[in-house]
Amino acid sequence: MINQSLLNPKSIVIVGGSNDIKKPGGKILKNIIDGSFAGDLHVVNLNEKTVQGISCIASVEVLETVDLAILSIPAKYCPGIIRTLATEKATRAFIILSAGFGEAGQQGQQWEKDIVDIVNSVDGCLIGPNCIGVLNANYNGVFTSPIPKLDPKGCDLISSSGATAVFLMEAGIPLGLKFSSVFSVGNSAQTGVEEVLEYMDLHHDPEKDSAIKLLYLESVANPRKLLKHASSLIKKGVQIAAIKAGSTEAGSRAAASHTGALTNSDMVIRALFKKAGIVYCSSREELLSVASVFSYKALTGKNIAVITHAGGSAVMLTDALSAGGLNVPAIEGPGAKKLLSFLHPGSSVANPIDFLATGTAEQLGLIIDFCEHELEQIDAMVVVFGSPGLFDVANVYNVISEKLESCHKPIYPVLPSVINAHEEIQGFLSKGHINFPDEVMLGRALVAIRNTSAPQSICEPAFAVDQPRIRKIMDAAKNGFLSPHEISGLLDAAGVSRVQERTLTALTDIEPAAQALGFPLVMKVIGPVHKTDVGGVVLNIHSVGEMQTTFKRLMQIDAATGVLVQPMMAGMELFIGVKRESNFGHLVLCGLGGIFIEVLNDFSSCLAPVSKTEATQMIKTLKAYKVIRGIRGKEGVNEELFSEIIQRLSALVAVAPEIIEMDINPLMGSMKNITAVDTRICIEKNIS
Repeated sequence: MINQSLLNPKSIVIVGGSNDIKKPGGKILKNIIDGSFAGDLHVVNLNEKTVQGISCIASVEVLETVDLAILSIPAKYCPGIIRTLATEKATRAFIILSAGFGEAGQQGQQWEKDIVDIVNSVDGCLIGPNCIGVLNANYNGVFTSPIPKLDPKGCDLISSSGATAVFLMEAGIPLGLKFSSVFSVGNSAQTGVEEVLEYMDLHHDPEKDSAIKLLYLESVANPRKLLKHASSLIKKGVQIAAIKAGSTEAGSRAAASHTGALTNSDMVIRALFKKAGIVYCSSREELLSVASVFSYKALTGKNIAVITHAGGSAVMLTDALSAGGLNVPAIEGPGAKKLLSFLHPGSSVANPIDFLATGTAEQLGLIIDFCEHELEQIDAMVVVFGSPGLFDVANVYNVISEKLESCHKPIYPVLPSVINAHEEIQGFLSKGHINFPDEVMLGRALVAIRNTSAPQSICEPAFAVDQPRIRKIMDAAKNGFLSPHEISGLLDAAGVSRVQERTLTALTDIEPAAQALGFPLVMKVIGPVHKTDVGGVVLNIHSVGEMQTTFKRLMQIDAATGVLVQPMMAGMELFIGVKRESNFGHLVLCGLGGIFIEVLNDFSSCLAPVSKTEATQMIKTLKAYKVIRGIRGKEGVNEELFSEIIQRLSALVAVAPEIIEMDINPLMGSMKNITAVDTRICIEKNIS
């Protein structure tokens, strides 16, 4: 879809170009004129002969050929004009600034569809509608400001929202953040964030292209495409950070399973980003902070030296780093004493290194050199230096600038005095550096990047499942919750150990079940979804008489169709759940089971297919991981087996995509085995 006609047009026509630069058609024309575009520029305006010094034409009909058309006219006129341009004028790229399409109702949706059909028929590219346009080194194709000075090594920004793209540029430029290109995709009628990323991946040139991509998404129409090309770019050395807006659900919904109750769209997006290796951001400020960190030398370790003359900032930064798993290790020993001797009395080199408000540029240089050359355990430095407005700090910022260039370890400058030291900061930025005005946002950005895993390769399941048996069960099953017999068959086919059980539908079934299973037993009503809520689970049954009494009571529960009998199981209660999320595929969850999944709300998630590495990470990132390992003399759980079951269930849903929700809660686990005790599976056939 993305083509050279869009990226590097030799000719552009502005349909709806205006002398009024307060209108989109006027402002985008001015931006193009003021920019670097060297090709032929045409303007269509019915009411003017000259617009901003360019001779106008009344209709696209009089054009010969044109590569790119930018439309700033009412929506209803766009389909006809685009048809003429596409079929008669060899136009292969279109940017529609206008609103009033898919976002405005049924008629707008039809216009949008018609336009997409026309553009697709000539293998063209459509950006928008309802967007601010495209900005790159070849032309300023946006109707907004500011227009940043573009740098090929700056950030590529791809945004669903034009306004958000503007806000990001407005906030990023004062930090010193540079941009390489901006794509505002608007309604993404044909080309969305995923398609732009796809093009960047397929045509990536590490020598010429930006190594930083920033995404703002309001929807993910094709998560698999996003996953494929984001992970591919990251493997090529590109760094990607993204915001996905609109990720909460208004109100609550009834759920048939723990998994359904726990999952939401934000969790799915986080799982997608995690699998791709994308740094998840929740705000513009966080996205810009992450992009700024990307622009410096990469942090390869987790030990940070905090260098400052402001104690409060050092404490807040240390808290932010430590809370996210990064270290601010103590600095001790003869070397530390030697360094202290060069500083003013009262200074501290314990880390944070506080050289007081009276510290000098020379002392800062000594501290940085000490961290660079003498402290092997230090992986990076953060320098916090502001001004109370009493003295010039330009010499300090010059030292920081010099050390940024000469040191191998990354240095992150926090220059918070954006008023008192405005001129000095501007001088620092003019040398090509980026400032972090807030130390906590920097700390959180470092944590977010450090805790983002590398992209996970999509590989074949490590454990084989009985595909023919799974398909036979699924093909015969009906929509809704599966029977205990069907569930048992699926677990067996997946290689998941399950507790022995019997189904009782009459009193005569009781004695044979007791003889087969032995005591003590558990009896559970079949039919109601939430058995515990209706008193449908009875534990520690020790006799046939108790079984008979319990059976009669359970069968009186509304919607009861039978009673399930199982031996009592000992061990740690675990949980695994699976939920199908529209076109994302299946989301797999794990955590402690029983009531703990609800009370503690402690679980991990991953998009299927789940690799061994991902399954292991899911377990280890649980807050309750220490409990799973075993604590205070209490036996833990076999982590390898827990990981295996997660992978097996991932393989199961790959063969049975009709599964929309699955709960195994609990799995009873020990160091020897893990057994599924209570399983619910709901299916829906004929889903896309």
